[in-house]
Amino acid sequence: MAYTVFKHNTEYGPRKGLEGPFHYPNGQVLYYDPKAGEYWDPRTDFYVPNDEVARLQNSIFDIVRG
Repeated sequence: MAYTVFKHNTEYGPRKGLEGPFHYPNGQVLYYDPKAGEYWDPRTDFYVPNDEVARLQNSIFDIVRG
């Protein structure tokens, strides 16, 4: 699995009412919306399905495990 290096910038800074940003190994950035109980993708302005978020989170564990 390739790891995408990202640069922190103002585009993905804190956003009012959301938790994050959460950066994933594939370069995707998500925010958690506690009111909706879902993760939101600022690039598409859509909520991400829970199974896709779980896959992204597991990709972090795969990297840590080596």
